[in-house]
Amino acid sequence: MSRDLVSDRFATLTFEREVAAPLATLYAAWISPAARAVWAAPAPSVTVEFLEADSRVGGREVSLCKVAGEPDIRVEAGWLDIVPEARTVGYEVVSREGENLSAALATAEFSAEGAKSRILVTVQLASLAAEMAEGYRQGFTAGMANLAGVAERTMLLERVIKAPVGVVWGAWMNPVTLPQWWGPDGYSCRTSRIDLRDGGEWLFDMIGPDGKVWPNHHRYGRVIEGARIEYALHAGEGGPKHADAWADFVDEGGVTRVRLGMVFKTPEEFAGANSFGAVELGLQTLGKLARFVGAD
Repeated sequence: MSRDLVSDRFATLTFEREVAAPLATLYAAWISPAARAVWAAPAPSVTVEFLEADSRVGGREVSLCKVAGEPDIRVEAGWLDIVPEARTVGYEVVSREGENLSAALATAEFSAEGAKSRILVTVQLASLAAEMAEGYRQGFTAGMANLAGVAERTMLLERVIKAPVGVVWGAWMNPVTLPQWWGPDGYSCRTSRIDLRDGGEWLFDMIGPDGKVWPNHHRYGRVIEGARIEYALHAGEGGPKHADAWADFVDEGGVTRVRLGMVFKTPEEFAGANSFGAVELGLQTLGKLARFVGAD
């Protein structure tokens, strides 16, 4: 739903959406770069390439919107204010071939409605080219629909670990220690290749208590030292992608809040993971991490 006030050059556009997902999950899908990369494209004909993505106050996001046969649209954005699960405020400048087309201030507000949640986005737009308001209207309407779909197939886990971020990060991003604790209770890892950096990978088998082998392949995207890891989950080398995932590490006065998010490829895969007990198994994995660093 949108309610707009538009003049020749300036516009205030509003977009509102109810989402069948908890507030924390909707907020994570909105702000986490790995999730934003999944829902950002407004149409199948559009590809969005993220050149930079840092969803912290003062952080910058730079992306290119690509359509075959047309010049790329560059969007440079930044986060001005963030109140987790309540509000974000940011700016963005849209340009094409070096020419600025628009500048905007975007405020997103979040609220819980029982098991559902709601997002209200207000865009204050200054157009420097024709028809930018209509482009924003179409793009945000499609984007909000995509966001809802992503939030509704996102799994979000978190645990507070009583150890500094450096210790927790070090246990996760060390090729020797990661396989020692990764996986639910009773599971072990057998590694074939491991390279924990931007563009790296971890090819390994998860071995269950009954000896069953589960091939896994993590392909790493962006790694921000001490703050965030982004990776894709595949079913073994060359296997299909199950989910886009990320892990955030937040310092809370000397202890670390770890947030692990996964956007499953389809609603069916999300439902299957839920029925398999993926939430409990994931929390067991974070529990093993806590024990490994001596914080449990």
